Amino acid sequence: MSQNASLFSAKSTVKAADKDHRRKINFNISKYNAAVPAGKKQFEDLELARERAKNIKWRALESLDNQLEHFELAFTRRGGKVIWAEDAGQALAEILAICREKNCRSVVKSKSMVTEEIKLNEFLQENHIESVETDLGEYIQQLDGEPPYHIVTPAMHKSKEDVARLFYEKLDTPPNLTPGELTLVAREKLRKKYPAAEVGITGANFIIAETGSVAITENEGNARLSCSFPQTHIVVVGIEKVIPSLTDLALFWPLLATFGTGQQITVYNTILSGPRQPGEPDGPQEMYVILLDNGRTKLLANEKTRESLYCIRCGACLNACPVYKNIGGHAYGTTYSGPIGAVITPHLRELGEWKHLSYASSLCGNCTEVCAVKINIHELLLENRSEAVVAGLSGWGEKMAWKLWKQASLHRKWMNAGSQQMKNWMVNRAFKGWTAHRGDLDFAPQTFNQQWKEKHPG
Repeated sequence: MSQNASLFSAKSTVKAADKDHRRKINFNISKYNAAVPAGKKQFEDLELARERAKNIKWRALESLDNQLEHFELAFTRRGGKVIWAEDAGQALAEILAICREKNCRSVVKSKSMVTEEIKLNEFLQENHIESVETDLGEYIQQLDGEPPYHIVTPAMHKSKEDVARLFYEKLDTPPNLTPGELTLVAREKLRKKYPAAEVGITGANFIIAETGSVAITENEGNARLSCSFPQTHIVVVGIEKVIPSLTDLALFWPLLATFGTGQQITVYNTILSGPRQPGEPDGPQEMYVILLDNGRTKLLANEKTRESLYCIRCGACLNACPVYKNIGGHAYGTTYSGPIGAVITPHLRELGEWKHLSYASSLCGNCTEVCAVKINIHELLLENRSEAVVAGLSGWGEKMAWKLWKQASLHRKWMNAGSQQMKNWMVNRAFKGWTAHRGDLDFAPQTFNQQWKEKHPG
C-alpha cells in the first residue's frame, strides 16, 4: 500500500466516525439539495441541455490544439499575453518572474482550484510575496491553514460557530459574532488589500476560443476586484476549460449555477478580453493567461478517460457521493476530491500512488446521474481500476486472492465444498481485511447450485 493510500485510509477511518463532522456536512448538503431542484426548473428540457453541453465539450476537446491557438490569437490581438506551462513548476516560475518584474509585494487572489493544484500560495509565501485569498470561504480556510474542503464551497465543513471561533483567535473579534457580522469583518479586512496589491490572480471558469476571452463566474464580486484594481492581472487556467464560442456561455453559465449552488445564474458573471484598451478608464494595464497542462494531455491521450476533461467543476458529484459525505474532502489528500477527483487525480499525478481513490466508491452511479455534462464517472472509476491491474500495480496479496477466487469460481466442486461454518470462518476470520470496516458475512447453508440439484434431481 502506498503512503498516500495509508494516509487516506487513516483519515477516512477517523472522519467516518466523527458524528459532528457528519452533522455539519449533512446540514450544508441538505441546503444544496433543497435549492437545486428549483434551479433546474429554468430548463425546459434539462436532459437536452446536459447533452448539448457534453457535445460542446466533446467538440472542444477533440480539436483542443486548434481551439487553444484560436484563443491565443484573439487574446494577443487585444494586447494580452499567453504563456504555455507544461507543469506546475513552469507555471510557478512564470508567475514569479512577472511578480518580480512588477516589484510585487502583495497579491490578491480569487477562488481558483487550479492555483491550489500548483500550490501557488505556499510558493509565493516562500518567495516573500503576500498572497491573500479574497473569496470568503477561501479566506476562512487560509486563516485556518487548511486547503479547500470542497470544489465550490471551500469551508463547507465549518459551522458558523467554528468560523466565529476562528475569527476570534486570528482576528481578535468578539467570539459570538453572527454570520452577517463575520462577513462584514472579512470585507473590512479584504477591501484594504485590493488597492495595495500590485498583482491580481484569478482562475477562469471558461476560456472562449472565438473571442479570446476569459469568463469568470462568482457570487461575491471579489474576482472582479482582484482583476480590476491591480495593474497586472494573471489568469491561471487548465487547458481543458476552453469552449468554442461566446454563445456557449448561454448554456454553460446556467448549468454551472444550477448544479453548483441551485441558482438560476450566479450573481457576478464577467467576460474579460485582454488588458485595458485605449479610452477605457478601468482594468489592468497588463493581462497574462497561463495555459496549464500539468497532466491534462495524459488524460486527453487516453480515449476512455478523456471524457473526464468535460468537467465544469460544479461539485454536484461531491454532494451526491455517499463516500464523500462520510469522509469529507480533506481525507482524499488531493486538490480535487470526491468522484471526479478520484477519476482525474491518478492521471494528473501517478496511477500507482493514487489508484486507491478509484476504489473509494460504492459504484452506485449517483455521481453520473447528477453530472451537469453527463460524464460517466462511475464507469471511469472502473476504468482506472482496470488500468491499475493491467499495469501490474496490485499488491501480491490482492493478486493471490483473486487468483484463488477465480479458480474456485471455475470449479463448482470447490465452491460447494466445506460447511457454512468453515466458509464463514475463512472470510470473517482468516481474511481480516473484509471485516475491518464491515459486518461479518454469513453464507447460506447451501449454495444455489446445491439447492437446484435437490429440487431438480434429473
